[in-house]
Parts: sequence; C-alpha cells; structure tokens
Amino acid sequence: MRSVIMRSGQKISVALAAAATLLLAACSGSGGDASANGPVTLTWWHNRTTEPMKSIWQGIADDFHKTHPDVSFTIEPIQNEQFQTKVPLALQGSTPPDIFQQWGGGGLASQLSSGKIADITQASSSWIGSLGEYAKGWQVGGKQYGVPYQMHAVGFWYRKDLFAQAGVTPPSTLDELNAAVAKLKEKGLVPIAVGGKDRWPDAFYYNYFAIRQCSVDALKKAVEKTELADPCFLKAGENLKAFIDTKPFQDGFVGTPAQQGAGSSAGMLANGKAAMELQGDWNPDVMQSLTEDKDLDSKIGWFPFPSVPGGQGEPTAVLGGGDGFSCTSRAAKACAEFLGHLVGEDVQKKLAATGSGLPVIPAAVPSLKTETHKTISEHVGKAKHLQFYFDIAMPTNVGQALNDAIANFFAGQGGPDTIVASVTKAAAGNK
Repeated sequence: MRSVIMRSGQKISVALAAAATLLLAACSGSGGDASANGPVTLTWWHNRTTEPMKSIWQGIADDFHKTHPDVSFTIEPIQNEQFQTKVPLALQGSTPPDIFQQWGGGGLASQLSSGKIADITQASSSWIGSLGEYAKGWQVGGKQYGVPYQMHAVGFWYRKDLFAQAGVTPPSTLDELNAAVAKLKEKGLVPIAVGGKDRWPDAFYYNYFAIRQCSVDALKKAVEKTELADPCFLKAGENLKAFIDTKPFQDGFVGTPAQQGAGSSAGMLANGKAAMELQGDWNPDVMQSLTEDKDLDSKIGWFPFPSVPGGQGEPTAVLGGGDGFSCTSRAAKACAEFLGHLVGEDVQKKLAATGSGLPVIPAAVPSLKTETHKTISEHVGKAKHLQFYFDIAMPTNVGQALNDAIANFFAGQGGPDTIVASVTKAAAGNK
C-alpha cells in the first residue's frame, strides 16, 4: 500500500527520475482521448482489498455515477504487492484497466513506453493547481500522467503499553533507539517487526539511513543520475549493517509478510506482539483490519526516524511518497473527470477521516482521523525535504534491483557495496 502533508505555499523538493523523461519519445499514443461518445464503464484497479476502504472506494464511485450517469465502474481490488507484475503485463496487452494505482516517479516514467498512459494535462488544468507541489510527482517532462489522492510519510509506529513496560520513551537519536531495543529485549519483547517477505519494508531502513547520512544535493543527484556514487550511500549501508547486527527484529522476519494476516508485521504490532514497526502513516488503517482490538488507535504512537551521528543529511527530511492513479487512453476524458472528483474537498475530507493517508489539499487536514495523524502532518509540514522512496523515484527496473539487494542484505547476503552496485548494474541496462 504505500506509498506527506505540505502547508499551502511551502516548498518541498521531490527527487524524481529526470533522465526517464527520455522515454517520452516512445509515447506518441499517450496523449489522445479515446473516450466513447456516450456511456462508458471504467475498469478501476486499486489496492484497498480490506474494509472499510474497500467499501469507501465503492461509495465514492457510486456517488460519482449519480452526478455523471454516463460513467459506471467495474472495480477490481488487487493486493498491493501484485501491482508490480500485473500493471506492466496489462500495459503490454490490449485491454489495460482504465484507472490503476500509480505511485509516480521513475515507475510512472517507465510505464510511458507502453504508449497507453493518458496525458491528462489539459483535462486536469482546471483543478490540478489545488494540489500544488504534490502534482509534480506524477508529471514527466512537464506533462501530467496521473494524480495523487493521498500523500504519505514513513516513521516508527509503536505500542505505548510495551514502551511503558520496558521503561522506554520514543527515541530521537540512533543511540537512543539502540538503547530502547536493548531494554525491550531484556523484557522478552520483540523490539521491531518487519515484513521482510515483501521486501519494500526492508528498503525503508536503507532509505532512511541514506537520508540521514547524505546531503539533500547528494540524494537529488543519485536519483537524477540513477547512481549511488556518493560515498554516503556506502556509509548508509554500513550503518544499517550495524543496526541489523543488534538483532532488533522478530525471528524469521525474512519470511514475514508486511500486511497480510495477524502474523504479518503490521498484525504483530496491532496485537501487541512487537513494540515497533517502521511503516507509513497508513499503518493504523491496515492494523485495524488485523485485530479485534477496537481501541487500537489509543494504544499506538508515532515518532520520526532518529538522527544518525555524523550524518550530513537534513535532520527533518522525510521519506515518503503518495498514492495516486493514472488513466489509460481508452476513456481518458471520463477518467480525468473522476480523478478531479477524488481531489475535491468532499472526497479529500472523507479519505482523511479514514486514517489511510494524508490529504493532498490543505482544506482536508482538519479531518484527519487521529491526533497522531495530525502530529505526522505537523512534522511533515515542517520538513525541508521530502525524499520519494528510492524504488519509486528511480526507473522501475532499478528500483526493483535496489529493493532486491536490500532484502538480500537483510537476509545476510551481500554487503553495503552490493547495494550500491545493484543500482549501477540495473541502470546500465537502461542505456
């Protein structure tokens, strides 16, 4: 699911794969609008397979149909991890979905080579301005190829009761985090749960160690040039290795899913089987579906990734991204109208109230579900840099190679140099 809130007028730099704009030359089929003159049924792929969001999305589609009777929907909820394979295959076929989950960045740029992604620049011109800087994450070459409906920030979710049991408080430095891990282990508790089976949760750790170690300029250059050449990225891997060596995670974490079932990393936190999880702001929404505890929101808290000694990174920098949608060209006009509906104030307030993400327009911020989410919003509002997840910011094959290398690293295979080399090798295949 994953996949940050920005106050009106604030600027947060979003590192995107600028070089990927070269793919536009292959995208001559993406600009047209093949919407039918008459009723149209939009096939919609989203990643909300559990309640309440599954029904909320259905209700939003039903409401849109009431005001746009010529537009109907065939909705296909798809498990999050399946999008990585299903979307590329669908874009190679003759009947891709009309609307599908889109995380922007280099992944979006890579998809343009299919020639099936609709350019909605003109169709969104009357409302795209309300999204401010956020819209840029779904642009390639200055053109709009998708829209975020929620933004996200990653940080540590924790159990207040288990922290109290171990006598620890939310850490603000890496040393304090290591001390908290030690105290939790002394009490026989699992300090941190991680869904290693799905790989991308492992990547959050390397991403954050890099963000704390590397300057903002180094982060931007890494994405723009698709390389991890700065020595800070090797140092980030070394810092991560030292952290993994403290054994902060549950036994068998390599085979633990992130969000599926009570035994997942999210389920462990939800049911008090682990004290912490490094995850996105959406985690409470996921956890609620994995536990019978109706008072879960009152038992969990959040803190940002700690500072790392000796790092050159911006201390307030946030790792994040967003959830959005792209349209394919068959029914682009109707699809773009629906995307405009999703970023409207009414829908944005409804989504904010679910706790599944942070709104893309300031007017919906007061509707956030919990005080914790408002704390996250405040934290992100003060951030001077938002770093898109590296696997999203970089071209798809490079991001996948990076995540694979990080996951192998977590499993004891390879070293910090292997992570750096994975990007160089994958990027070479794009040239």
